[in-house]
Amino acid sequence: MSQESVLATIGPAPDPASEFLNRELSWLEFNRRVLHEALDDRTPLLERLGFLAIFNSNLDEFFMKRVGGLKRQVAAGVVARTPDGLTAREQLGAIRRTVLEMLQTQADCYNRRIKPLLAEQGVHLLGWGGLTEAEREFCDDYFQRNLFPILTPLSVDPGHPFPFLSNLSKSLGVLLRHPSKQPNGQIMREDEPGDMQFARVKVPPVLPQWLRLNAGDQDLDAPPFRFIKLSEIIRNNLHDLFPGMVIENVMPFRVTRNADVERDDEDAEDLLELIERELRDRRFASVVRLEVGSKAHPRMTKMLMEELELEEADVYHMPADLDYTDLWTVHGLNLPELKQPPWQAVVPPRLQDDEADIFNIIRSGDVLLHHPYESFNVSVERFIKAAARDPKVVAIKQTLYRTSADSPFIPELIRAAESGKQVACLVELKARFDEGRNIQVARELEAAGVHVVYGVLGYKTHTKTSLVARQEGDTTRTYAHIGTGNYNSKTASLYTDLGLLTCDTAITTEIVELFHYLTGLSDKRNFNELLIAPINMRRRFNAMIDREIEYAQKWKSTNPDPADPSRPTIIAKMNQLEDRKICRKLYEASQAGVDVRLIVRGFCCLRPGVPGLSDNIRVVSVIGRFLEHSRIFYFRNGGDEEYYIGSADWMYRNLNNRVECITPIKDPAAKARLRESIEILWNDRRQAWDMQSDGTYIQRQPDPEDANSVIGTHATMMDRTRKEARRE
Repeated sequence: MSQESVLATIGPAPDPASEFLNRELSWLEFNRRVLHEALDDRTPLLERLGFLAIFNSNLDEFFMKRVGGLKRQVAAGVVARTPDGLTAREQLGAIRRTVLEMLQTQADCYNRRIKPLLAEQGVHLLGWGGLTEAEREFCDDYFQRNLFPILTPLSVDPGHPFPFLSNLSKSLGVLLRHPSKQPNGQIMREDEPGDMQFARVKVPPVLPQWLRLNAGDQDLDAPPFRFIKLSEIIRNNLHDLFPGMVIENVMPFRVTRNADVERDDEDAEDLLELIERELRDRRFASVVRLEVGSKAHPRMTKMLMEELELEEADVYHMPADLDYTDLWTVHGLNLPELKQPPWQAVVPPRLQDDEADIFNIIRSGDVLLHHPYESFNVSVERFIKAAARDPKVVAIKQTLYRTSADSPFIPELIRAAESGKQVACLVELKARFDEGRNIQVARELEAAGVHVVYGVLGYKTHTKTSLVARQEGDTTRTYAHIGTGNYNSKTASLYTDLGLLTCDTAITTEIVELFHYLTGLSDKRNFNELLIAPINMRRRFNAMIDREIEYAQKWKSTNPDPADPSRPTIIAKMNQLEDRKICRKLYEASQAGVDVRLIVRGFCCLRPGVPGLSDNIRVVSVIGRFLEHSRIFYFRNGGDEEYYIGSADWMYRNLNNRVECITPIKDPAAKARLRESIEILWNDRRQAWDMQSDGTYIQRQPDPEDANSVIGTHATMMDRTRKEARRE
């Protein structure tokens, strides 16, 4: 592998005097690591297509949320600087420079590396010029049968206003003229107005964006696989949409709208109505990005900029495709040799008897779950299903942040409510980009008699918790599930997450009180077992870091070996790290001699390895087949080791503006499993990247002396999970 594919390109240099890195540029460096999976020849070929699509999707969301917010700051005249010294406008400039470079890398990877390799495997992603005459006839016929009836060409003139362009919609801009308007056969320049008119044709999103060409009588699962983009078919049949007109130019384009819409929860009388209004506002929000083809027509581009009120810096001339998320169609081909080996989640050892009462199993000891290695279906779904159908269960309470469209939890909660159980469900309406689905879920549950609440005013409820109350003899015993990931069966097969099933009274009593806080007017402040944001989580984390600092001060007085296993240690695994107070506390721990190891998948604003500031802090990011989503926190505590899992990152929003829950893990076997998981992640030499103090990352390389180092965290965990299941 070349040095180019191993070293991340250095982006804008941070202020060397700054304690922190820029959040937005650090996020872009995370997405660069995602893009690298498409560049890496070790990634199976169709999976490389998938990573191009993920990179694209990530960038879309970044522009909707983060760039949209920055542009709103600029419009409002905000001149405040970030901790690394940049204004909002300066950040937008740095973002553009970085994104343009990455888009070129993405295009080169797609055109020069992946497409030729796919062609060698019989998978051809074609333009119109690459089709046979028979294939063109097939496309023309497809256009007449499937596209012509649904396309709506919209012209712009005094009688036709500029059309609405929906978020992330793909369009063809068409310059037209009447044949009689072109005198003497002269050819107009591209920037000459003349008598040309603009029309827009939207590419219908309801149809597959890559069309498999007619395979005739051959096996549809056999090569060759020849594809043409839907937009190419439309482009080459535009004469049927504009009969009698001369088509002077065609330009593909796509718009991105701002999703960072202002709202005031405090003044909202009805949160459901507020979120519905926000969804409507977002649909018509200002455009923050215009993507055009590499050979964009100047006149059409200028007109779109004027109509959408954009600047030159908002226009991105795409060097290849406008939208790589369409490639999921091709990724879905039945070509297992070009994909990761399929993974079938195993049944957790203690849950292998599907006839056993799950409540008896939990009473015999806590059950730690690790998804997607262990099945979400036979653990978390089984827990809620059993509760809904068990006549001894009298109440079920659950939080829903993001759930799947075909969620198995909704019908079970409805079934429980209809059978007379007390069922309460907190549906977080403010889960960005899932608001519409959550509104539908809330209404469906309410119609069945479930007590639905929308959370604590002013806070987003992000905790992943379920509570079951069961009548056992003359007492009511409570059972709980506390997780790091959403109650979403789809993402549970793609994200790594942890969950705890427990009936430990010390924990479940506090889960009861957490739900009282969520659904009622409780102002409980003295949680002893659980770390609850915004109540005690920050204070408890600070106290545990301070405790390691005290241990380190005593440890340093003995002139110890830095490799001493008794060295005070903090290990934290999360999605992203940004909270400045926590970062400063970690800097303090580093200066005291605490060994601080951070496994941060996404952006990290802390600067590791800075002499005198963070010498003892190391940061690793693991990127690969599964999205690392679990949160684990470890404190050595003088040898009395403590482990925690939960829903919160060390972000200001998680610690201050969200309701979060983190639980201690007490069971020795569960602690051992967490220790092993951390060690595998920390020692990874296939998927891990070491963060540098300037915010760039260097990917680790396998040890030529160790054959196991080439497989990475996810393959290692799959192997170990299979072996554990067989051992039982």
